[in-house]
Amino acid sequence: MLDPLVLGGETYHTVPPETPAELVVQRAATGDIFRLALSTRLEGPCMRCLAPASLTVEVHAQEYDATDAGADEELRSEYVSDGELDAGAWARDQVALALPDQILCRPDCAGLCPICGKDLNVEPHEHAEEAVDPRWAALEAFRTDAPDG
Repeated sequence: MLDPLVLGGETYHTVPPETPAELVVQRAATGDIFRLALSTRLEGPCMRCLAPASLTVEVHAQEYDATDAGADEELRSEYVSDGELDAGAWARDQVALALPDQILCRPDCAGLCPICGKDLNVEPHEHAEEAVDPRWAALEAFRTDAPDG
């Protein structure tokens, strides 16, 4: 079972929660090699318009853990403790690494209007007057008073 991912304050769940995976453990002369393969569906809000979004995530990962007590720390896996692999944590991290930059409800999602907050996919519109943020008004005066150069 994969724990939900929280990205940008929003929660994304795998569907179904019990994701089947293939785990191969191979003994090497100096350590253990772990291979993980899984495919899961992730569901949560669209990162642009907050509508429901889902995507399929494919994971093919490999991890190495040195068995020699004197081995360099870089050769140790953070997912292996006392000779046991935490496959759930490893799988969850690999799903997070396989995600695209943005989880969208559709590739051409227009998002929310930055002025009124309406969903631009449902109500495409533009605002006639561009509002100036009052915090920048003093700087705007410098721009309009500057001589042309």
